[in-house]
Amino acid sequence: MRAILMGLGAVTLLAGAAMADDSVLASRFGNTTITKDGAGNEVHLYYKADHTFTMKAPGGTTNGSWKVDGGAVCLTYANTAVLPAGTANPTCVPVSAHKVGDNWSAGPYSVSLVAGEQ
Repeated sequence: MRAILMGLGAVTLLAGAAMADDSVLASRFGNTTITKDGAGNEVHLYYKADHTFTMKAPGGTTNGSWKVDGGAVCLTYANTAVLPAGTANPTCVPVSAHKVGDNWSAGPYSVSLVAGEQ
């Protein structure tokens, strides 16, 4: 579980051309970002334009708020009980733009951005 949440960075990460404004996440609004680890564990992340998100992970569901801070997106969790011990709140990870249909790798994680909420 900890590996999955550490891989949460993979949800939006790639240290490439990071953008410093909220538009970097615009393609994710109304869609699902799916992160999968080598064991097949998935995290589904749903970003909303109002700076909130919902995350479904093997340990449960949480929600919270997000903000873009420089080249990173920072997630602040409302329910930390479903997170592994030691998970930072907020968690900030590098962010780059992707479009629906994109699949990419981020460290040991495969990531995809799919249409709609799944």
